[in-house]
Amino acid sequence: MAPPSTPIRLASPAGRGLLFAAVLASGMVFLDGTVVNVALPHLGRSLDAGVSGLQWTVDGYLLTLAAFVLLGGALGDRYGRRRIFLLGVICFTAASVLSGIAQNIEWLIAARFLQGAGGALLTPGSLALIQASYHPDDRGRAIGAWSGFSGVSTAIGPLLGGWLIDALSWRWIFLINVPLAVVVVFAALRWAPESRATGSANQAAAGTGGAVIGAAGSAAPRFDITGALLGALGLAGITFALIEAAQRGSGGASVLVAVGAAVGVLSAVGFVLLERRKGNAAMLPPALFRRRLFSVLNIYTVVVYASLGGFSFFFSVQLQNVAGYSALKTGLANLPLTALLLIGSPRAGALVARIGPRLPLTVGPLIAAGGVLLLRGIGPHASFWADVVPGVFLFGLGLTFVVAPLTTSVLAAVDDRFAGVASGFNNAASRVGSVLAVAALPLLVGLSGAAYRMPAELSNAFRAAMLWCAGLLVVGAVLAAVLIHRPKTGQDSPNSD
Repeated sequence: MAPPSTPIRLASPAGRGLLFAAVLASGMVFLDGTVVNVALPHLGRSLDAGVSGLQWTVDGYLLTLAAFVLLGGALGDRYGRRRIFLLGVICFTAASVLSGIAQNIEWLIAARFLQGAGGALLTPGSLALIQASYHPDDRGRAIGAWSGFSGVSTAIGPLLGGWLIDALSWRWIFLINVPLAVVVVFAALRWAPESRATGSANQAAAGTGGAVIGAAGSAAPRFDITGALLGALGLAGITFALIEAAQRGSGGASVLVAVGAAVGVLSAVGFVLLERRKGNAAMLPPALFRRRLFSVLNIYTVVVYASLGGFSFFFSVQLQNVAGYSALKTGLANLPLTALLLIGSPRAGALVARIGPRLPLTVGPLIAAGGVLLLRGIGPHASFWADVVPGVFLFGLGLTFVVAPLTTSVLAAVDDRFAGVASGFNNAASRVGSVLAVAALPLLVGLSGAAYRMPAELSNAFRAAMLWCAGLLVVGAVLAAVLIHRPKTGQDSPNSD
């Protein structure tokens, strides 16, 4: 089925309805990616979870979301973008209900894995529907509106979540998705036309990497289930080994660490070999990685987002369990970060167009590292305005010079025909960085068991973790200064760098 014969105009009722469905659905995914950090102390106490349980609550969601987002987009291209989008909404909502009624931490972790898989289906689908359905003259404005409103949902997520946690329960950060999903399904059935990939070089879902289009812009949408499973298993094995290593206290645990590491490494190697063997039929065409700049930008992404993921995991717990903040006040403390990203990212993207990416991608992490180091001083009864806001402001300001310039640079580093898969891979790389940081940092700083409930032990771990996060940002700055340059345009060779 081709895209609709009569493209939708943004100003029409159908145009507004489709945009509303896409924004609300992706907003649920972004919301549950940020709000859980605020809830960690509460759900940890409620479910009697140790540090490893909190790690898996965060990482289970990010892992499946990162591993299957490209596959989700390709399934939509083949079987219908609206169909896969709605399937993702239903899966995500069912998993949200399971999360909200979880009776133990193992139950919650399993539900979070399922929730991430649902998010991997609906997130690329939301933007793919916009790309495939709107009139060409309206696509840019529709995508811009999608990005802006999705950013708003990310910004208000910790604040809304904090209010729900304090007023009701941590369970409502998941259960609130049910009425939202009902509205999304109604709006999508009412206003979203069905579409599949056609013979044109469709670049749907470039913003999230949803579409996986043939290397030559061919008609055949493809999906690589084996590659996706190997990639997921590789990331899961390594994550399991890191989390288990922090908890080990016996020979049995050591065996589990070794097995997890072996499975992870072997699966990752198998993934690389499989993708190389498949060539341009692979989920990740090898031609992408012959562009040195593309490879460097993705290494940079993993490093910088590892710092962001590690910071987010520790920051909210420190504010509540050491500084004594409520969940609502903790959400408010996160607001300057997301507000700066929302307001400043378009300007930072325009700056890159004028001066190139090297300077913003070098200076941004250094500013953010300064903010992280300021926040190391958070302790009991920390002042909101004196001890928290300045550091969060600097951290957010630094990331403003990173997020939009990085996305712009990744897309500029490859040919237009690879825009969807390149952006999708970079999106996954950011989540991989977060997954690995959340898995590794507690091990590196010696935080395990119920130590996160003990202010003295948590404070020592927090200060050490912030040093690691600042160090990662400095590594990112060095990578940018030495290896990142303005992408060359008008050259189609994969070795044109």
